[in-house]
Amino acid sequence: MITAHNSPPASQVVVMRAAQAAYPQQPPFHPPERYPELAFLPVEPCDSHNAVYPAVRAALLALGTAQDNPLGWLVRPGDTVVLKPNFIREGHETRPWEWQQVITHGAVIRAVCDYVLLALQGRGRVVICDAPQTDSSFEEICARTGVYALAQWYQRWSPVPVDVVDLRAEAWRSADGVVYSRQRLPGDPRGYVALNLGKLSYFHGITPPLGFYGADYDTEETQRHHHDDVHEYLLARTVMDADVLINLPKLKTHKKTGFTCALKNLVGINGNKNWLPHYMLGTPEEGGDQFPLRTMKACSERLIVSWFKRRIFHAPAWLVRALVPLKQLGRIVYGDTQHVIRSGNWHGNDTTWRMALDLNLCWFYFDPARQQFDPTRPPRRYLAVVDGIIAGEGNGPMAPDAKPCGVVLAGTNPVSVDTVCAWLMGFDPHKLRLLTGAYERRPCPLTTVTPEELLVCSNEPRWQGTLGELDPHSSFRFTPHFGWRGVIERIPSEQPHVRL
Repeated sequence: MITAHNSPPASQVVVMRAAQAAYPQQPPFHPPERYPELAFLPVEPCDSHNAVYPAVRAALLALGTAQDNPLGWLVRPGDTVVLKPNFIREGHETRPWEWQQVITHGAVIRAVCDYVLLALQGRGRVVICDAPQTDSSFEEICARTGVYALAQWYQRWSPVPVDVVDLRAEAWRSADGVVYSRQRLPGDPRGYVALNLGKLSYFHGITPPLGFYGADYDTEETQRHHHDDVHEYLLARTVMDADVLINLPKLKTHKKTGFTCALKNLVGINGNKNWLPHYMLGTPEEGGDQFPLRTMKACSERLIVSWFKRRIFHAPAWLVRALVPLKQLGRIVYGDTQHVIRSGNWHGNDTTWRMALDLNLCWFYFDPARQQFDPTRPPRRYLAVVDGIIAGEGNGPMAPDAKPCGVVLAGTNPVSVDTVCAWLMGFDPHKLRLLTGAYERRPCPLTTVTPEELLVCSNEPRWQGTLGELDPHSSFRFTPHFGWRGVIERIPSEQPHVRL
């Protein structure tokens, strides 16, 4: 059972509604008033426009048992604490000037980090880290979110170091989605650890006839790490060796899992995302989930595009760039990904949810002392704080429309948190394989709590109680990704399904 000693119960999820669905503009995002428990902070002008800070504070206070140290149950002096935001890319995929609905905002990170520093009592380390999409700009992400400015502010006065780390081992340059150059990065300064879940993996017994597709053109690499009883992941040791993981996901829809929040956010602890199966090649008739229907167009696209990707994988950059116009031709023939289902971007994807749950198994059952997977180990210390101030709906996770919700959620179990998130989005948890899989009884469970036991605590009266007691009309009605539309929504007039 994934609940740390003396922590709030795994069945409890806090939902706090902020005074407004907006972020403060000026880093380092000072709180709107001086709070007595944070007297150690430097005296700075308050930001009266910061509605995020009090919402995060209220969520932590609702979970904790001591107002003078709300995270004292989680963080101990001397700990290394990882703050893991969702930094998938620097902006919207087709409207790059938009970003607030795409990535975790620095104002949420600031509020959580202050309470971590309070609990550390001047001893320990904080690391803000993620492995964004390989063709994104980590520098631009940290500049836009205010994280670089935030870290510099802490460095001026905090005895506890607050570091910002890009966990990627490689970055790509691409044009119109075609990768034409690859650059080695310093990566995780602590290195990486390879973990093979074997028969404990959610992929055990899954052997796609045409193979898995990962995050890169080299499908053979993905197959080497996922076959028979081998299901292996390359994970950043900064995260895996941490004493505490505080997960800071964004509330968004997702093209491959329906929605993304705490469980899916652990994709960003990987050193090589091509070890992550994203879909199975082919259609369901062929044992795959790349396309929903076996049509001549789908078959020709799979064969031609696969051939093209294999050929350009080892081609020089100048040649790949010269071939970029072919992508436009392919878009004319096969349709734009923003409107056409391909690459497992639909409700029949039976791959990505397994990968996401595997990654959670890797973290929760990893023994840092012995550097190995241990199904018998004590529970690890964990907290999820969800940025739902401005959420994302529609073509998430990289091209969502902004959904101002003004909420912050928190809980000690990612399955519990994600179940409440899905309900709050207006989705039926019973229709999301990411959740039904997480509730399965397995040798290494991700939760032992049932959906019926989940207790929502909120400053919004309509969100107070068990899921079955909540007003079904009070949730937000997120528009799903078009590949999931009409499949996962909870009909407002019905009571939500909570038995999974």
